[in-house]
Amino acid sequence: MNCIAEQRAKSGIKQRDLVAALGWTQTRLSNYESGRRTAGLVECRAIVSAFNQLGVKCTLDDIFPPGMNASAQAA
Repeated sequence: MNCIAEQRAKSGIKQRDLVAALGWTQTRLSNYESGRRTAGLVECRAIVSAFNQLGVKCTLDDIFPPGMNASAQAA
């Protein structure tokens, strides 16, 4: 899992604005947010970069917390 949607909501960024910054489709971002698709390192970095570009100071660990996937898999 990840914190993309939570970070967007907390920062007041609309999904369409993040999509525009990324140059992706809304469906692609939605799939990452919902966990239907797992982002690779390149995609993770692009998402963090887009947040920073939109004025949100965050890191890779803020959006993709370490161990978050491990705890979800153990459940």
